[in-house]
Amino acid sequence: MNERILQILLDHQDQFISGEQLSSRLNCSRTAIWKHIRHLRKQGYEFEAVPRLGYRLVKVPDKLDEEQLAKLLKTEVMGRRVHMYETVESTQTAAREWFSKGEGEGTLILAEQQTAGRGRLGRKWHSPAGKGLWMSLILTPRISLHFAPQLTLLTAVALCRTIHRMSGVPIGIKWPNDLLINGKKVSGILLESHAEDDRLQVVVAGVGISVNMGETDFPEELKDIATSLLLETGKTANREELLAEFLYEFEQLYQLYHERGFAPIRALWEALSISIGRLIRIQTHNGWVSGKAEAVDEMGALVIVQEDGSKTKLYAGDISVI
Repeated sequence: MNERILQILLDHQDQFISGEQLSSRLNCSRTAIWKHIRHLRKQGYEFEAVPRLGYRLVKVPDKLDEEQLAKLLKTEVMGRRVHMYETVESTQTAAREWFSKGEGEGTLILAEQQTAGRGRLGRKWHSPAGKGLWMSLILTPRISLHFAPQLTLLTAVALCRTIHRMSGVPIGIKWPNDLLINGKKVSGILLESHAEDDRLQVVVAGVGISVNMGETDFPEELKDIATSLLLETGKTANREELLAEFLYEFEQLYQLYHERGFAPIRALWEALSISIGRLIRIQTHNGWVSGKAEAVDEMGALVIVQEDGSKTKLYAGDISVI
C-alpha cells in the first residue's frame, strides 16, 4: 500500500491529491491513508499536507543503492553478500538469524532504519531512516573467544581511518569504540560473539554512523553529545562510497590481523586514540577508578596508571576525561 500511495503522488508531484481521491483509488479508508502517510514520513519521505487539498510529495529520501554499492566495492569478501532492509528492529539480530541460516564471513546486513538499534551496555542507538549507515558484518575469525575484544579496536581503527580520509575532519577514538569529532560522538561499534567450548563460532560487528543527519534529526537528549558528518563538514556524504571504503579498509586490517596478530592494530589504535595520555575516570564494580590512560595491552584492555603508581586494566565501561 505504501508503494501504491507513493507511485500516485510521484505521478502527480506538481499537484495535491486529496485523501478522498487516494482512498477511492486504493479502496481503503481515509484513516488508513493517513496512517500510511505517517509511516512513510518515518521512512524519510516529506509531504505537504493542506486541508481540503490533500497531500503533495515534496521530498524523497536518499536510498541506499545495492547495485551502486556493488560497483564501488574493492573487497574480496566483505560486503560481497548483502541483505538490505527498509526497516528492521536491529541489524545485529538480523545478522544472527542469517548466520543461523548458513550465511558466512563477510555477509553484510544493512538497514535504512532501525527501530530498536542497540549500542553498548544495553543502550538504544538512534537510527533514523535514510540518514546514516546502520549495519552488521558477519565474521568467523580464526581466534579463540578471549581474543574477540581485539576486533572491537580493529573495527574502530578501520572506521576512524575511513571517515578521516573521506571527510578530512579531525576524528579520534575514545576507548574502547566511540568515534568523536570535536568531542561529539559520530559513530558507535558493538561486537557480539558466540562461542562453544572457547571456540569462537561467530562475531557480529555492528556499526552505526550518523552520516547525513541534521540538527532536527537528533532527539533533544543527544544534541549536546552527538553529531554527524553533515553537521561537521557542511556537505552531504555519499553513503555507498563511505560504506565501500570502510569495507575495504576493514578487510585490509582484518587480513593484517590474521597474518601478523594484534600488535600492528594496537599501534594504529593508540595513534588514533583520544584517551591515551589523558586523565580519565571510570566507575567499576569495585567503585570509581581514576588515573592516566597509559596504553592498550595485548588483549585490548586499557591500562590505567593510578595516582599511587599502581596499574589497573579496564576491559569494559565508559570513561570520562577529567
